[in-house]
Amino acid sequence: MTIFAVEYVYDAESDALRNEHRPAHRAWLASLVEGGKVLATGPFKDGAGALLIFAEQDEAALNATLAQDPFADAGGISGLKVTEWQPVIGAFAHLV
Repeated sequence: MTIFAVEYVYDAESDALRNEHRPAHRAWLASLVEGGKVLATGPFKDGAGALLIFAEQDEAALNATLAQDPFADAGGISGLKVTEWQPVIGAFAHLV
């Protein structure tokens, strides 16, 4: 299993759109937590985006999963950065 840090970037103008789709987005994330694919997630306090920590087989599988996000379907994500991450110390270190 590979750990990925995914950074979403939001446009300030997309607040209403994200508010509309947030319940579906969070339900989608909750189902991924239950399935062991999402380790942690949450918005940045400034509202400019969010950080999501995923456990996936590879980047292709991650991209397929991310494409299912209701925020992505609605156009609520203006930027995306995916970085393979190797936790060394802490709650996720035992996963690699």
